[in-house]
Amino acid sequence: MNTINLKQDIIAYSKTIGIDKIGFAAPSTFEEMKIRLYKQQELQYQSGFEEKDIEKRTEPSLIFDEPKSIISIALAYPSKMKTTVLSKKGDRRGIFCRASWGTDYHTVLRDRLKRLETYIAEKVPGAKFKSMVDTGELVDRAVAERAGIGWSGKNCSIITPEFGSYVYLGEMVTNITFEPDTPMEDRCGSCNKCVEVCPTGALVQGGQLDAQRCIAFVTQTKGFLAEEFREKLGNRLYGCDTCQTVCPENKGKDFHFHPEMEPDPEIAKPQLKPLLTISNRDFKEKFGHVSGSWRGKKPIQRNAIIALAHYKDNTAIPELISVMKEDPRPVLRGTAAWALGKIGGPEALAALNRAADTEKDGEVLNEISKGLKFFRDDSETNITV
Repeated sequence: MNTINLKQDIIAYSKTIGIDKIGFAAPSTFEEMKIRLYKQQELQYQSGFEEKDIEKRTEPSLIFDEPKSIISIALAYPSKMKTTVLSKKGDRRGIFCRASWGTDYHTVLRDRLKRLETYIAEKVPGAKFKSMVDTGELVDRAVAERAGIGWSGKNCSIITPEFGSYVYLGEMVTNITFEPDTPMEDRCGSCNKCVEVCPTGALVQGGQLDAQRCIAFVTQTKGFLAEEFREKLGNRLYGCDTCQTVCPENKGKDFHFHPEMEPDPEIAKPQLKPLLTISNRDFKEKFGHVSGSWRGKKPIQRNAIIALAHYKDNTAIPELISVMKEDPRPVLRGTAAWALGKIGGPEALAALNRAADTEKDGEVLNEISKGLKFFRDDSETNITV
């Protein structure tokens, strides 16, 4: 079959199934990305969530027999809620990043890629595919950049002229040869806003990210958070959008093309206090369909405790005392103790003193000490420890 016509047919079909942008790339080694990934590994900047084998991440021939092309797709997601809910005193709310609004994007993109596979297979007998979304071996960003979807921004996201960086990416390796598209010229120029405003300095320089310091990564860890990250977390429950929201290329970009990506405000911006005692069953029922639930409820609950401390929400003191006394997980007990110290007040102080006498776990006792230290350091309070 004439692959020029086939390519045009695929492009036309992709628009009918909700693919907002599609590009075609050669399956040769991603040499520049390989160098960058080995450097990241050397500097220990990797998150640990990615494919460990750098060769597989950059050599399509290692994951697919005789690849001829890679098809890259992008779907635009909303940057604003059509309706929202307010976070107010006594009813504070956390926030999930935009990439966790609506149905898990892995599910959405896999659906589009599967439909694309079916369409191509009907036209080309013997066609073979390997499709990936985020958790596959290849680096989505490198494929999209080569396929002309957008350029790789200083914020380490693909930025498209049409949709900014508010796009999900996926790709399909195939044994069909297509004319590759032309990569896009970098338009970041001298702009350095994302690097300058990164809350933790995780963007070491344009295009280089220390994932271990990235708030988006930190929110997904399960242990105690380092003090510096607690101070930077704010009300984030999962992910971080700062490097996207400050990007001039994202100004005014807000697309609502896909109903399954529309956020439910009560899920994207949930009440914090109910999260502290939510059951596994209720968590799965309410949040199980969003990408931010993939690590389970524990990181979300820990982040909710930190968010309550950020707000200094004294209405949450009874719930935090209950967590500190009764939760079987040391990370939650200890973080609640720290939060009580941050919020302050006689009820919190009395509870911390009682816990110091009864708690057995060393790490939790350390957090109780941190909580009590807030009282000693607070020159504005008349309460003594």
